[in-house]
Amino acid sequence: MGVFDVVPAGVLTGDNVMKLFSYAKEHHFAIPAINVTSSSAINSVLEAARDSKSPVIIQISQGGAQFFGGKGLSNDGQAASILGAVAGAHHVRTVAKSYGVPVVLHSDHCAKKLEPWFVGMLEADEAYFKQHGEPLFSSHMLDFSEESKEHNIAACKKYLTRMAPMKLWLEMEIGITGGEEDGVDNTGVDNASLYTQPEDIWDIYRELSAIAPHFSIAAAFGNVHGVYKPGNVRLHPELLAKHQAYVKEKLNITDNHPVFLVFHGGSGSTKDEIKTAVQNGVVKMNIDTDTQYAYWEGVLKYYKKNESRLQGVLDAEEKPNKKYYDPRVWLRESELSMKKRVQEAFNDLGGANSL
Repeated sequence: MGVFDVVPAGVLTGDNVMKLFSYAKEHHFAIPAINVTSSSAINSVLEAARDSKSPVIIQISQGGAQFFGGKGLSNDGQAASILGAVAGAHHVRTVAKSYGVPVVLHSDHCAKKLEPWFVGMLEADEAYFKQHGEPLFSSHMLDFSEESKEHNIAACKKYLTRMAPMKLWLEMEIGITGGEEDGVDNTGVDNASLYTQPEDIWDIYRELSAIAPHFSIAAAFGNVHGVYKPGNVRLHPELLAKHQAYVKEKLNITDNHPVFLVFHGGSGSTKDEIKTAVQNGVVKMNIDTDTQYAYWEGVLKYYKKNESRLQGVLDAEEKPNKKYYDPRVWLRESELSMKKRVQEAFNDLGGANSL
């Protein structure tokens, strides 16, 4: 049995997202969620998924969406970020099925100050749903972790209620992911905020499950965005087992992993930390820093290899250099480099050859 026995190729929505995450949890693997900023990066991720025979999550952040829409556009009211997210979503929908893999189309961290971006994407989902019977995106993340727990849960309940008729998945965060990413700076937060408590997970599960089952929780266990020197980040994925056990006891059920958990700040994690997280019910792990560097490294290596031919339109013998500086050539090297790193993620998370 494989993933294709439960879901089809292409962008998944509604019950198919639930089926995919349930299958991953049951078979003890997680799906990498790769941040993208361009159609080139999207294609690289899809190619990696196809060649690794794995489902994949493609996600776009507010900043990534703005770049996709065009930095030359005004972002007043998050207009460019909304436009870019929608454009990126349509690109994924246009090509995903041709790559022959199941795809979860997701938007990344949306803090309170970025709420208009979230609302704009929901409006696009509702318009698409009205026409096609499914939302444009598979899922969205609402990150109100900097607010009080009560405010965080109330906001998630409000939006999940709006999303439920479309069976649109909601990812929420409780506790804080340290570090800085896309303008969200948590470098100075209290260390205690980096660790979520089991009681918090139960409060969220109880409140959201009363509305709809289509949600996941990014619980903090020392996570930090970015890559740091070994020893600087203290991850404790074993804490996730306590969250699952607490909810299991409250529900009085036999399922050892009743909660769909998400691993943020995954770049630079050890393979043992990743394995422990997956064993404790993590079905999604975000990867951004590592794949950003891999994309850049493709250009870097290409430049070093062909430096003498990349100094002008003509070479030293006044012969054309176009085949060296053509964007289709050096961007392809970026894609291949990023593809290799994404394939590593499929292997680390146990999803390779799962189709």
